[in-house]
Amino acid sequence: MNTIWIVLPILTLLMFELGLNLQIEDFKLFKTRPKPVLAGLIGQIIVLPLLAWIIGRAFGLEPIFLIGFVLIACCPGGSSSNVFSMLARGDVALSVSLTACSSIITLVTVPLIMEWVTMAVGSTVQVHLPVGKLIMQNLVLMFLPIIVGIIVKKKWANAALKMHNALSRIAFTALIFLAGVFFFQNRDAIIDKFGQLGLSISVLILLAMGSGALLSRGMRLTGKERRTIVIEVGMQNAAQAIAIASSPLVFNNDVIAIPAIIYALMMNVILITYVAIVKRR
Repeated sequence: MNTIWIVLPILTLLMFELGLNLQIEDFKLFKTRPKPVLAGLIGQIIVLPLLAWIIGRAFGLEPIFLIGFVLIACCPGGSSSNVFSMLARGDVALSVSLTACSSIITLVTVPLIMEWVTMAVGSTVQVHLPVGKLIMQNLVLMFLPIIVGIIVKKKWANAALKMHNALSRIAFTALIFLAGVFFFQNRDAIIDKFGQLGLSISVLILLAMGSGALLSRGMRLTGKERRTIVIEVGMQNAAQAIAIASSPLVFNNDVIAIPAIIYALMMNVILITYVAIVKRR
């Protein structure tokens, strides 16, 4: 089975569903509440990729896995982060705004960071990044569906609400199905490297969440804002990382997607635990 034909529709649907939940005002939150938006974007766009590079090198990840490891850290926040923010009694409006802003900003930052990473380590495993094709793929699969979703919500609000409710129910299931298909096809490599990758990814997620908490405290944010930043910085769009890794237009390499597959599993386990702790408190 060519998994790219599963990845691309799922990513497109997730981005369309995100657009259905957005309005133009979500992009203007930076004007009215700059501190929490800035904290979240610094954590996602700057701190997380740096942590991934440092942790990946410290754990001695092979170049092919290091590329995938940094790739998942470069991706924007996942659409499911809005649900986790709600469950953790966080600031859902802030979560939606951060997911939207990071999805747009990473259209530029992902190609830039990944070009540097592949230049640094990719030559040893014959991996090269066609930057132009990556930008085009992200525009078609991410930016365009988000814009279409926003337009649908603006013109047909009732229909958009029904579509959003339906798609939001299947978003998590679709991601798990995608991870399951990749696991089945690459099970030997995943099982062989799960110890090293699982540990390094868990450390990455925990340090990312810790960085989000520190940034929030440093900017004196409220408890609701802090919980949202912790979740947003710790939860990235695994579907996008898998799409970039496996796309014949970009890396065309399922092995690069393995860190994102393991990340999807560990991310949900850790964040479900975090939400449970927050609720108990």
